[in-house]
Amino acid sequence: MECPFLRNPIEAESEIIRNALRRERMLRLRLDILSFPDEYLIERYRFSSPSIIYLTNILRPQIYNITNRGRAPSPEQILCVALRFFANGSFLYNIGDAEHIGKATACRAVRKVCLALKRLLHAFVVFPGHKALRANKEEFHRIAGLPNVIGCIDGTHIPITAPSINEGDYVNRKSFHSINVQIMCDAAHMITNVEAKWPGSVHDSRIYRKCTLSNRFAHGEFDGYLLGDRGYPCMPSLLTPYPDPEPGPQQRFNVAHCRTRARVEMTLGILKSRFQCLRRLRVSPERACDIIVACVVLHNIALIRGEQHPAIQMDDPEEDQPIHPADVQDGRAVRDIICQNHFSH
Repeated sequence: MECPFLRNPIEAESEIIRNALRRERMLRLRLDILSFPDEYLIERYRFSSPSIIYLTNILRPQIYNITNRGRAPSPEQILCVALRFFANGSFLYNIGDAEHIGKATACRAVRKVCLALKRLLHAFVVFPGHKALRANKEEFHRIAGLPNVIGCIDGTHIPITAPSINEGDYVNRKSFHSINVQIMCDAAHMITNVEAKWPGSVHDSRIYRKCTLSNRFAHGEFDGYLLGDRGYPCMPSLLTPYPDPEPGPQQRFNVAHCRTRARVEMTLGILKSRFQCLRRLRVSPERACDIIVACVVLHNIALIRGEQHPAIQMDDPEEDQPIHPADVQDGRAVRDIICQNHFSH
């Protein structure tokens, strides 16, 4: 007969096992981000203390947690988690360890900040720029003497992991999976337009042909033209270099065109150096596009606020494209007139 005063040994053993398997709740100490010097913050987050406060204030309505239950991170902490991810592109568990939060919390923070920055796209990315059109043209003209330029355009491939759906569409001409991103910029490296939604297999000329700005140029909304490489057709609104320039004016035009269009290559170099996550994104294509847009918005905010950027890491030139679209006759005529009037002497 079992003793009524002793516990059932089976139940006692079960309780011991349950206690051993029960995860102990650990409260991690939160970092006081703004207590660190600006050199520390810029290296890890790409922004100084005043700019982090500025970003927190404009993003707070979209990223704050409704409840403080479970010591939820503050808007400032959520922002810094995302900035750290954008800055170094590490795995989320590394970001979480560095910021003293879990991987799932880090993932939610990055997503929140991406969507919040995406809502600000049309406030900070404006074509042909935040400056007066005349000032924009004068800045471009001072580079190499090309008149009436209001922007430079180029495409760049942001590598991504192979998606599970339509995987072949994302393989580009260099045989890796990517998002083909179209960027326009002004003479001060400010990004004035971004198209981040096309798979890597889509050619630069098609992206431009399908974008909204192309239609606006066609309807004569802008007084000026863009500069692009040979991956685009020569059009009245988009001038490309001569494919086989003759000695004299045509060669001088090509030199001036190359020096001026280098601004967009420098802009892409600054963008990718500032936000190393763009070297490779390990997310779905849809989320990759949101991250790219968020980084573009942050790039412009950093320029507006005078934030320094790391040393520029230039990519291999994208100009040697296998497909050269046919030039438009009106575009060749505009190019010839500029060549004769400005580079004949």
